[in-house]
Amino acid sequence: MTSHQAFPKGRHFCTLLLVGTALGGFSAAAHAQDGQAQTQQPAAQQVPTIPLTPPAVAPAQQVVRSINVTGNQRLEAETVISYITLRPGEAYDRSRIDQALRELYATELFADVQIAGVETGNIVIQVRENPVINRIILEGNRRLKDDKITPEIRLAARQIFTRSRARADVARIIELYRRQGRFAARVEPKIVQLDQNRVDVVFEIEEGPRSQVRQINIIGNEAYGDSRLVAEMATREARGFPFSILGGGNETYDPDRMAFDQQKLRQFYLTQGYADFRVVSAVAELTPDRRDFIITYVVEEGPRYKFGEVTVNSEIRDFSSESLQEALPMRTGDFYNARQVEDTVTRLNELAGLYGYAFTDVNPRFSRNPETLTMDVNFQVNEAQRTYVDRINISGNTNTADKVIRREFRLAEGDPFNSIRVRRSRDRINSLGYFQENLEIEQQELGPDRMALNVEVEERATGELQLSAGFSSIEQILVNLSVQQRNFRGLGQQLRAAINYSSYSRSFELGFTEPYLFDRNVAVGFDLYRRDLNSFSFVGNERRSTFDEVTTGGQVRVGIPLTERMQLALRYSLNLSEISLAPQLYFTDPDGTGPLPASCDPLLAGRYLCDLLGERVVSSLGYTLVYSTLNNSLRPTSGFRALLQQDFAGLGGDVRYLRTRASAARYWSVGRGFVLSASAEGGAIFSFEDGAPGVDPILLTDRFTLGSPQMRGFDIRGIGPRVLRRPYAFDEDGDPVVDADGNFVLDDNEQLTRDEAIGGRYYYLAHLELEIPVSNAIRELGVRPSVFVDVGALWGVRQPNLLDITPGSELTLNSCQAADGTIIRLQPGTTSCPPGSNPFRLGVEPFREVFVGDTPSPRVSVGFGVNWNSPFGPFRIDVAYPLLSQEGDDTRIFTFNVGTAF
Repeated sequence: MTSHQAFPKGRHFCTLLLVGTALGGFSAAAHAQDGQAQTQQPAAQQVPTIPLTPPAVAPAQQVVRSINVTGNQRLEAETVISYITLRPGEAYDRSRIDQALRELYATELFADVQIAGVETGNIVIQVRENPVINRIILEGNRRLKDDKITPEIRLAARQIFTRSRARADVARIIELYRRQGRFAARVEPKIVQLDQNRVDVVFEIEEGPRSQVRQINIIGNEAYGDSRLVAEMATREARGFPFSILGGGNETYDPDRMAFDQQKLRQFYLTQGYADFRVVSAVAELTPDRRDFIITYVVEEGPRYKFGEVTVNSEIRDFSSESLQEALPMRTGDFYNARQVEDTVTRLNELAGLYGYAFTDVNPRFSRNPETLTMDVNFQVNEAQRTYVDRINISGNTNTADKVIRREFRLAEGDPFNSIRVRRSRDRINSLGYFQENLEIEQQELGPDRMALNVEVEERATGELQLSAGFSSIEQILVNLSVQQRNFRGLGQQLRAAINYSSYSRSFELGFTEPYLFDRNVAVGFDLYRRDLNSFSFVGNERRSTFDEVTTGGQVRVGIPLTERMQLALRYSLNLSEISLAPQLYFTDPDGTGPLPASCDPLLAGRYLCDLLGERVVSSLGYTLVYSTLNNSLRPTSGFRALLQQDFAGLGGDVRYLRTRASAARYWSVGRGFVLSASAEGGAIFSFEDGAPGVDPILLTDRFTLGSPQMRGFDIRGIGPRVLRRPYAFDEDGDPVVDADGNFVLDDNEQLTRDEAIGGRYYYLAHLELEIPVSNAIRELGVRPSVFVDVGALWGVRQPNLLDITPGSELTLNSCQAADGTIIRLQPGTTSCPPGSNPFRLGVEPFREVFVGDTPSPRVSVGFGVNWNSPFGPFRIDVAYPLLSQEGDDTRIFTFNVGTAF
């Protein structure tokens, strides 16, 4: 065993001798060259030469004796040691120490790490832990709320704070603001030190303004000026308030919009004949203050082309090439227009679809002649077979019955394909409002002559429960509760119930409509209602209740489509109407303390109101004829709508009249988000009874009224015939004021004048309105501003019997008191009390009633308004100024409504 252990030592010694001999051999060689004789010795007695300098030895590795951790607060020492690969008993050098440092920093748990004791092997790891986040605070963010920014922040409470994560969150927040067009936004992260090595992380945000487009430069354009080309773009140069509101949000920089503008430029030039036009470059430069952008386009217009030979080659037997060529909109010599070519292709496809060719292939072939600057176009209509609808597939309808959708199709299985009817079917299904918007009908080719129409619907909620409250300048306090189901039982039936309450009206309504009776295209329905209307008048600016009308009744309806665009609705209504006045204001002896029963006093109420009192049964039969091509019945942007309705009252009941109304409206989308609308309406009511002198046979409640909100710039019922009760003037001594001719003078204080609108038999009304586009952010809020002009008039009522109670006149009384205390009621026209009786005064001040406003002369107002679908209900505000008005009209510049439909 001993010899085996010594052997390795001997081997190491021999190795050292050999190395020393090799290093010292250079010296022996030198002596041999000098010719000095060397004595040959036996090999066993040779001793190696020892070099004069020691050999280079590799640095020795040390062994880790121990590893300790200091400075740790939350982490255990064993946890810290587990992050490194260095262990006690292992050899180490400087590279392994550096690796351990890198491993500890990679955990992102420590703000600082140092390793001591490297010389002795007793390793000491000194750490300073990163703090724990207590909370995240955002400061300075006004345009972007916390709920928009917080989801983008990766740092969170109870996590370890690191600077790298904070920098990443700063970059995310800045990116959010850049998406909003705020390229000048700055974010600075700060920490607030707390106890127990905790911190609050504060992101101080300086949002800055929206980075707008300060200037748009176009280089290379010769045919059209910069302003003309900029007008074709969606982006606009910033011009400040109020143009920023009207700019539709397009004054901010948007890279996607900039790419869209390049396409708009190309489309514009292609419609003007510049077939070689191209945008060479488009550059957006941020100004040094990082607030605005300067956009520069470099373009090449190229030459302008004209149409050369324009031909049609039809391979379909039903289409003659000659007849199609005559119907083309372009002619040889016209400037080339690419949009006109595209529209022609679409028109030829639609024309083929009308004749049942669903899969027609129309290819325009161009031949450009640079020498003559002409463009020959040949429309190749390839051969196709007539197509028939093999089947109609409907999917996705879980609640709605299949027949509800199928009955809206304008063609059936087995019919020849017709593109117009397919489009109309799509519009009718969309108009139901039961499914997703922009529903499309897919055309699936099953063979050369067969196709399938596939409709995949996505149902949406059709039940509505609304509870709203608000305030209106007209109705004061408003409360509305309604329940409606527009697709009851999935059969398209409508069921609704509503309760409305305000300071001047209360109503309850219940209605049901079956759109297809016995699966036939006949709609039937009924309504039951009770309506309580509290009418009012004005004494100066004070609103004063006058009569109260309670109507209880019902209606039965039947609707029949006459054509695809025209519908006829028939109805029969039976109403019980009861009209009363406030006794305390308008009755003689309202408390019943006198010898005569309480009754309406014309001196207090006016004869026209006293004649209105009582119960009446109204039985009427009517119809409505509607023709409509509107693209949307709620918010149309194009199309036409006309309406005619008449109601005849006299099938029994207490009143007999014929009421007629007609209206028409037209909508145009005039580009860039502007929508222009023009509408006109008028009405007339004729009585079949003559009535007493001074009493109009058409009751006040059956007449037309006009004012806000139909006629903006005027108060509710502020236009048309009215009775003004004006008091006579008295001086400080209580004596009546007279003029130079000795006539009594009326008081000119409008606050003392009582204003009673009594309606009219005829009216007309016209509107011209322009809806103005707004920025995307404002549009998302449901805000739609507009400017308008309103024209209207109301007239035609019979002048009522008027009262003129002059100062000192005995007509200030309507009763006399006899010597025994008996009250004698005076008959109309009586000017004095019977002998032996004295006037029984009621405290009525002298007044004169004046009839005004009964004229067809137009009233005109102009103004602007805003519709807003606010979170608390629809909101409408109008500011209008009356340009033309007539005597007695009540004007109102500012009106608003909240919580009621527009």
